[in-house]
Amino acid sequence: MQKAADASQNSAAGAAEPIIEVRGLWSVFPTAGGGQVVVHKDLDLTVRRGEVLTLVGGSGTGKTVLLRQMLGLNRPARGQVTVLGRPVAELTDAGAAARVGMLFQQGALFSAFSVLDNIALPLRETRAVPDALAREAALLKLQMVGLKPGDAHKMPAELSGGMIKRVALARALIMDPPLLMLDEPTAGLDPDSSDAFVALLRSLHRELGLTVVMVTHDLDTLFELSDRVAVLAEQRVIVCAPVPEVLAFDHPFIRHFFLGERGQRAMELLRTRHRDGEKGQ
Repeated sequence: MQKAADASQNSAAGAAEPIIEVRGLWSVFPTAGGGQVVVHKDLDLTVRRGEVLTLVGGSGTGKTVLLRQMLGLNRPARGQVTVLGRPVAELTDAGAAARVGMLFQQGALFSAFSVLDNIALPLRETRAVPDALAREAALLKLQMVGLKPGDAHKMPAELSGGMIKRVALARALIMDPPLLMLDEPTAGLDPDSSDAFVALLRSLHRELGLTVVMVTHDLDTLFELSDRVAVLAEQRVIVCAPVPEVLAFDHPFIRHFFLGERGQRAMELLRTRHRDGEKGQ
């Protein structure tokens, strides 16, 4: 099975430049009883420039842990994570912010800061530019994610769920990083807001040439955005490939997650949207 997964990764990834390389990763955490739990064991993964790669897996397979390893927030027990050609452990806070943008599941906005101050915060913390330029950059990113200049002085408590996601996305992009990581980007949004946010992500991915690593349980989002899907199971990536190849990979999680009733509904919705889009052209 491992050979099949490796072959799938190699064939689907093509010749694009690697942006993230994970090799022989072990993620190990202590337990309350003094033992250890191994979340990842000899995990390998390559993320290629310009793609949207989605991480999926059952509960406890370490999807968010893997994101944190890629960000340098967790150190692996063994193995190596390389981001944009450098070991992730070598990145300073300023260097990491300039190379990787992170959109957290609930937005993680600072409640005491205005929208503008939340977006400008990474620039101000790193002192990358004068404060006046930081404000101008924040206003530009605010409009880039579909919000109005009048929203700049609102507080997080005044925002809808969809607006919080957009502000958090603007903050993630404020340093113009080439790599964007998304943790459950549409979680908590109603269907209309979710569709609009997915359309925004698709547009920004194309216009900015971003490489995106995403964790999501939302199959609509996964089918709409993913170039490849990496499935975590058995402490490693069992397959990493475009959706049709993943669907053909025989594994209990894949059958349950993708081929159950929920997955069939999502695929049918995607096919309907594509047909409607073709008719409208």
